[in-house]
Amino acid sequence: MNSPNVDSVLTVMTSKGYPFFDTGRINLVGIRTDDMEANKFNDFITCFYKFDGMWSFFPFPGTTDPGTFWRLNPDPNVSGTAILKPGYYPNSHFVGLHKGYEALQQKQPVTVYRDANRDAKLDVTGMKEDTGIFGINLHRANEAAPSVQVDKWSAGCQVLQDPDHFTFMMRLCKRSIGRFGNSFSYGLLEEKDFATPVA
Repeated sequence: MNSPNVDSVLTVMTSKGYPFFDTGRINLVGIRTDDMEANKFNDFITCFYKFDGMWSFFPFPGTTDPGTFWRLNPDPNVSGTAILKPGYYPNSHFVGLHKGYEALQQKQPVTVYRDANRDAKLDVTGMKEDTGIFGINLHRANEAAPSVQVDKWSAGCQVLQDPDHFTFMMRLCKRSIGRFGNSFSYGLLEEKDFATPVA
């Protein structure tokens, strides 16, 4: 998938009936691409807002699904590794902590698929769904440089590949808190959504 643009994302959001903000408030939308190669940062996590009639749109490389390590070694306390289900999750996150540093922390329930077949393939067909608060945070991978592989960086979280992108996104989110409060919604789309003509 080529890098998305704001018009294409808004078109898909509208076609699905998902809300978005055009008042200066931050929109956070992930896009899971058709590239199902395991352990790669082959998705997008977008951050965008409208100010003075103009959209600012930032598509960051990332992953919206867990790394190979957690697919092969799911937490024994759950029924399978979490893979976030596409959808729109209002007020789902806030600026909190992930492993001791500031990130977007889950605060409202989301729905995940439970991948329990212990292979590296992302295939959610027929998998059990689970809704709750599971620590599906939005954070970065390596703090010093862009990561090459997902590995242990995601057990279901939405993860930006480049720490500089993450720092920039968090700066925007923290700036937004003073006007809109410490609450952020998250939407997850799929590449196939962009290929479907809108009636």
